[in-house]
Amino acid sequence: MNAIVVVDKNWGIGKNNNLLFKLTKDMAFFKEKTMGKVVVMGGNTLLSLPHGNPLKGRTNIVISDVFKRDDVIMAETMPELLGILQKYNTEDLFVMGGAMLYRTLLPYCDTVYATKVDADGGAQVFYENLDKLDNWSCVYESEPIQDGEYTIRFTTYKNSKVKPFTEI
Repeated sequence: MNAIVVVDKNWGIGKNNNLLFKLTKDMAFFKEKTMGKVVVMGGNTLLSLPHGNPLKGRTNIVISDVFKRDDVIMAETMPELLGILQKYNTEDLFVMGGAMLYRTLLPYCDTVYATKVDADGGAQVFYENLDKLDNWSCVYESEPIQDGEYTIRFTTYKNSKVKPFTEI
């Protein structure tokens, strides 16, 4: 399974249930990676999408015990979510937030695509700093890219100790 995330220089990811930055090139990268795939998110992440709608061209799986929807695949609990995820090819799964779901599912991910922004976004919520975790290593880092007013780098991290879905 994959995770896909934008982090600031402090591994911050969000503020007021929103992204920290508007990045055109990163959005294109996100679309390229996830189109035709399965995106996994928490309820607040779904509600933060434009008009609270699921992402087109992707299978949307949402974990929430607060609401139910018919336009996405719903799970109320983590065991239920892991059971649903087992039905898909792990290479097609992309965790896209929020912070709690990222933290919970990180051990099950073998790859994280982290777009690093060379700025402090004043985040309220943070992603795990993969550079400080023993089982994670950066296997790719792009050259600096200008995306609007920000300098970004696309990075890929690999996990050497992936936890199977059968372990909760």
